[in-house]
Amino acid sequence: MPMTSLRILIVDDEAPARERMKTLLSDIQDSCPCELIVEAADGQTALDLLFEKQPDILLLDVQMPGMTGIELAQHIATVDLPRHPSIVFVTAYDEYALQAFEVHAMDYLLKPVRASRLHEAILRIQAFRQQNSSQFQQDKLLDSLKTIPKIRQNFSVLEKNRVLLIPVREVLFLKAEQKYVTIQTRSRAHLTEESLVSIESELGDVFVRAHRNALVARDAIVGVEKATVFTDAAHDSDKHDAERGLETWQVIVRDTNERLPISRRQWPIIKALVR
Repeated sequence: MPMTSLRILIVDDEAPARERMKTLLSDIQDSCPCELIVEAADGQTALDLLFEKQPDILLLDVQMPGMTGIELAQHIATVDLPRHPSIVFVTAYDEYALQAFEVHAMDYLLKPVRASRLHEAILRIQAFRQQNSSQFQQDKLLDSLKTIPKIRQNFSVLEKNRVLLIPVREVLFLKAEQKYVTIQTRSRAHLTEESLVSIESELGDVFVRAHRNALVARDAIVGVEKATVFTDAAHDSDKHDAERGLETWQVIVRDTNERLPISRRQWPIIKALVR
């Protein structure tokens, strides 16, 4: 069976490294058909290009400013892409090998990369892709996320066929509303399908639960205030049309007029943070 030419995206923040990889791909072209369709110098650009170009293979550097290759692989696994690429990590450091394979990278190449090793990696991916569907590869990636510590510095959200990265440090609070969670920054709100439970489990050092439907960034809490919440008391036969005012506490969040209710269970925790 003739080999199908695989479409490749190179992601590396160093231009010389990208040029080196392009040279290697050219060297093995005759025996290992592949096509360099695009290159990227950072994670956000790579995410955008995944939708636009739909590559088969990602040759991905591990150490990059802003977002590591490991974190980029985690974001890729959680978004609904038309085509999920096979990932080959390329790095000068072998200490990331375990994490790379825990996110089900297809291979791990150490710099300086030899043409024979790149050739071997692409042939392995060619054989794998002929036997397994893209959905199978995505499922493997998603399963792997449950078994390794998260190291992300960003939330990833899908908007208008583009994956946006929202830095964790810029998030003021998160609120569950129907089937989505709102991620609120100083400038705007974003929607994600991640659950508050999973976010709290992963980023409990950054966010604290104020209420069953809300997490707030610990460093965004500037105080608390009393408030009266009115609830419909129509279920009470003696007060059919009445409203009952309940006194409660709310979190004051910096850079926003939003006030988050504090549940009775969480009050001691929030109170301790504002002393």
